[in-house]
Amino acid sequence: MTLADRTRTIFSRDWTTDLPGGDATLVVLVMLALYTWVGLFGIILGLDVSGLLNSLQTITFYAAVYAILALALNLQWGYAGLFNVGVVGFMAVGVYTMAILSRPVAPISGPPGFGLPLPIGLIGGVLAAAVIGLVAAIPALRVDDDYFAIITLGLAEIIRIVISSPAADEFRVGSIRTGTGGANGLSLPQNPIHSIYYTDPASPAAGTTPVGDAVFSIFEAVHVDPAVVVKITYAGVLVGFVVLYFVFLSRVGNSPYGRVLKAIREDELVANSLGKNTDRFKVETFIVGCALMGLGGILWQGSQGFTSPGNYLPQQTFYIFIALIIGGAGSNTGSIIGGALFAGLLFEGPRLISRLVDQFLTFRSSPNNFVDAVVPLLSLDIGPFIVYALDSIAYLRFILVGSILIYFIHNRPQGLLGHRKEIAASIDLLDRSAETEGADDE
Repeated sequence: MTLADRTRTIFSRDWTTDLPGGDATLVVLVMLALYTWVGLFGIILGLDVSGLLNSLQTITFYAAVYAILALALNLQWGYAGLFNVGVVGFMAVGVYTMAILSRPVAPISGPPGFGLPLPIGLIGGVLAAAVIGLVAAIPALRVDDDYFAIITLGLAEIIRIVISSPAADEFRVGSIRTGTGGANGLSLPQNPIHSIYYTDPASPAAGTTPVGDAVFSIFEAVHVDPAVVVKITYAGVLVGFVVLYFVFLSRVGNSPYGRVLKAIREDELVANSLGKNTDRFKVETFIVGCALMGLGGILWQGSQGFTSPGNYLPQQTFYIFIALIIGGAGSNTGSIIGGALFAGLLFEGPRLISRLVDQFLTFRSSPNNFVDAVVPLLSLDIGPFIVYALDSIAYLRFILVGSILIYFIHNRPQGLLGHRKEIAASIDLLDRSAETEGADDE
């Protein structure tokens, strides 16, 4: 075996399989690396314990929600090859349905709701997303992949425009008056975590429960605000849902049903010729994936207390796809790692760098436009460009995300763990004779 062959063997080897504890250890190591990254920024910025924990909670929150949505998308795209570009549309259906069902009949402001318990609203939101998925899947799956993507993208925009329209601001369902709040948005039911810590979830000032007294007193000893404790608890709940999503999708992928989905992804004609009703499998998978996306949207917005059509722009679907591409489509572990890396490095990373530069460097006033920021570069004056970039951090994030996407597509289209894409066969059918002969030659 030549030196070049040995080098390729070393770098093509999947070192993650040698970790004690397997994929769970890999995910933990990635999160610890992100916590270290954020913690260093927090220490440099001079954050106190409460501020530092709040920053770590923020990373955990976004890592969890992007992992949840990447896992749901992986069921459709990674398993069955369904190119759904309307993820945010199904998120919006889930969130708004939950809000309408759970809002009070006589709210202080905004359109009234049905006044149902929050668990009923949550189930209703998931079912509504599944029903819209069924309505979209039956006609859409009759077209080719590219047109299917266009249809799902158009559906998501239709949903957002309908939600924000004046006609949807308030309407009647039978004798009950309700609505979406239109472009002004809609307040959501109180964060359910409040019921653990406060006697009146809607009014924390009313007092705390025995659990709240005990937990808050422990954290107050290290000067951590109660609001941060509530956020940390909610982030922990999201991590639990990531585990549930992973276990569910892993069971699906390893089942005979999942092997049919992966066969459809590889070659639908062959799967159909073996007697499998591929249309039924694709419709069912699309419905389940949309339901999981609806639940993911509810979990994301459930702690915010408010939602608006602006939260469901197409760029959110783009972000979820990036997370899945980084981790590797077809790998559930890759979906979690991709969501964590996207949240920690690409979504929150530019904001942290902006705060760091803004605190330690002083520049003159911001340029009025891009030309005024670029022209001084000709004289090696980078100050105006840095100020302009920091003031336009959202656009800087787009540039960074686009650059990462181009890199992965060009150099590693399978993603970080895409080489471990689950195959349709229940056993390894690859011919290992060549590898055995190479080992014997050594």
